[in-house]
Amino acid sequence: MNGILVVNKPLGYTSREIVNIVSKKMGTKKIGHTGTLDPKASGVLVLCIGNALKMIQLMDDYDKEYMAEGILGMATDTLDTDKNATVLEEKNVDIKEDAIIKTIRSFKGKYRQQVPLYSAVKVNGKKLYEYARSNIPVDLPFKEVEIKDIEMVDEITYRGGKIYFKIRCTVSKGTFIRVLISDIGDRLKVPAVMNSLIRTRIGNFNIDDSYSLEDIQNGNYKLINITDAFVNIKRIMVDDDMASKISNGVILDRFFEDDMAFILDKDGNLLAIYKNVDNKSRPYKMFI
Repeated sequence: MNGILVVNKPLGYTSREIVNIVSKKMGTKKIGHTGTLDPKASGVLVLCIGNALKMIQLMDDYDKEYMAEGILGMATDTLDTDKNATVLEEKNVDIKEDAIIKTIRSFKGKYRQQVPLYSAVKVNGKKLYEYARSNIPVDLPFKEVEIKDIEMVDEITYRGGKIYFKIRCTVSKGTFIRVLISDIGDRLKVPAVMNSLIRTRIGNFNIDDSYSLEDIQNGNYKLINITDAFVNIKRIMVDDDMASKISNGVILDRFFEDDMAFILDKDGNLLAIYKNVDNKSRPYKMFI
């Protein structure tokens, strides 16, 4: 069983739990995912099954799109409203909608984002959340991220002295949306937390094309063929002689123009991805 499955991860599950559920349903342990989602987040989780596991590396740098709700007027240690979060600050806020929209739009582009304490990012070989749980001080690293598109959706609402707003954003790999919302609050000079998060897209994998856990449990799903999932990679069909060389991972004189290509035999079976390096076409991923 080889292919890609786009799952609409429900709230309350870790990404690993989704992999385990699908693994049991399909009777295979050759399943992995790209782009971890926390239990508090829902939406697109891309699973690679069988030979498609070899494609995870090519998906690591895909842009991701999210819909998120933020609250102005509250701060927590986890930067969200998780039931286990500790409230650090609460205050009544009154900010005009125009100022909120302007501040949200100001984040479009690249900026240095501080990695949150409650995350799996490692510092000196230890995950940051392990420092948090052990109450060990640690300097949180910064990294450059890119907010490629960001806009407010729906009208803001004022409830209980707090302001609720929703954003849609497209971001680069490694961007933490709860940090983005906290940073929006910082620019507005008020505390802010993330209240909800839905991932709506990874690369060209959209939530509209995803399957629920119920769909999967009932067998109402379809795997995406590896070559169909990566429309940006050219397909090249070769004759038997060339197919034999490809199957053995032979380095060949450059025989196609693109950076890389799927190589298929005359029956349409996927043999490999070859990549051009200088004047040679070299095996990059083998599928046989």
